[in-house]
Parts: sequence; structure tokens; C-alpha cells
Amino acid sequence: MDGQPTMAITVEELSFEYGEKRVLSNLSFTVSNKGFTGIIGPNGSGKTTLLRCIDKTLIPNNGRITLNGKDLSGLNIRTLARLMGVVPQKWEANFSFTAQEVVMMGRFPHLKPFARERREDWEIGREAMQATNTWELADRPIAEMSGGELQRVIIAQALAQTPRILLLDEPTSHLDINYSLEICELLRKLVRTKDLTILAVFHDLNLASRYCDALVLLKEGKVFAQGAPEEVLTAENLETVFGVKTIIQQETYTGKPHIFFFPK
Repeated sequence: MDGQPTMAITVEELSFEYGEKRVLSNLSFTVSNKGFTGIIGPNGSGKTTLLRCIDKTLIPNNGRITLNGKDLSGLNIRTLARLMGVVPQKWEANFSFTAQEVVMMGRFPHLKPFARERREDWEIGREAMQATNTWELADRPIAEMSGGELQRVIIAQALAQTPRILLLDEPTSHLDINYSLEICELLRKLVRTKDLTILAVFHDLNLASRYCDALVLLKEGKVFAQGAPEEVLTAENLETVFGVKTIIQQETYTGKPHIFFFPK
């Protein structure tokens, strides 16, 4: 995985509609290569829909998305899966797969039809599990795991694809604060050690502020603000977008903005 070229994502004039309801409207922004960008905004602002357009689950009505200048529409699903790993908001653990079996599913885009995994594939899977501290869980059924353990396994599965981009939809939702911090620390480490470009939807603005290099703030399907956390997370922006009053202080540990919310 290391040594491969990093990738930037460019979204240009993107629009998407569910029936007659416009969810994204002429939305444009760029995600720098080898960085951690967070997408934030109220419920219904289009965050998950945007991610689904980028991973080609949804096809936008207008606009385009490029990866290092190459139009996403020209990439087939197998090629895209070699470039982009996706961690959904919810992963159904309905079967008694072990952690290692789940992680090895990430090698499917690299295998020919009906082919078995090669030694190289098993080594890549092991490295992905070691990078996410899940190797010791290899033989454990995923149905027996905590939320934090399962989330790390699903991230390991995405890493086993050897992607250049990692998309995550609210990776800390439904997790206790210790697991939320653990996942965010892991993502920051992956940016640094695996040369990944990470784009993640966040519900918790303070986690997004602490861990992200850049933020994209959505309001009603449009980009309201984008830039470094201290540029985006201003009292004026948050009151306009979320309808709450805030006090923003600089966090002692990171120097990033920390937000306290109050009703209007």
C-alpha cells in the first residue's frame, strides 16, 4: 500500500435529487491528497448522499467527481474498489464470519472470478489487521464483538483493498467515547503511515475539529463553508447552520476549536 500515489477528490457543481426533492445543489469542493477531511452539517443537509455519490452507489443528476483529474464516471466498480475503501454507517453482523474472514473480503476486487486468495492476499489482510490492532481478533466471530472492535475490523477490511482513498460515514456513531477516540486516533495514524486520503462524515463537531485537517460544512445540500477547522467552526457559521448559540474556545491539547452549545 505504501509508496503508491496519493489521490485528491474534486467535486464540481454536483446535484442530486430523490424524485422531485433536491438533496445536493451545485456543490463544489476539493479534498486534498494525503489528508483527513470531515463533512459536517445538520441532519438532512446531504452528507450521506454526497458520500454515496462519491462511491458511485448513487449517480448524480448533474456535475462531476474526479480522482486526480480522472472522471469517476469512467471507472467501473472493480477499478473503483481498488482505489477507494468504504466504511458504511452501519454494518450488519448477521453471519458468523470471523474477523479474518471479513477482512479478507476486502481482497475480492483484486481476485479473478472464482480464484482463491494467494499468499500475497493473506499477507495484505494480516497487515491491514495489524494496522488496526485487530490481528488478535482474527478467529473471533464478529457477532461476539463490541462496537469498537467491529468498527476496527470493517476499517481493516477497507484497508485490505489497498485503497488510496477511505470514505467513512459517521465512523463514531453509536460508539462510547473511548471507542470514538480510538477510531479517530486510528484514522489519523492511517493518514500519516499509509498515505491515505480520508473523507469522513461526522456528527460530533468537536471530534471533527480535533482530528480533521479540513472541514466541509453543508447546509441544505450546499457548501456553506470549507477550510481548516478554525476557519469553518466559527460562532457565526454554527448559529446560521445549526440554529444554536455557541462559545468556542481553543483546546489546550490540540490548539483546535472546542465548541460549547447553548439554545437560542
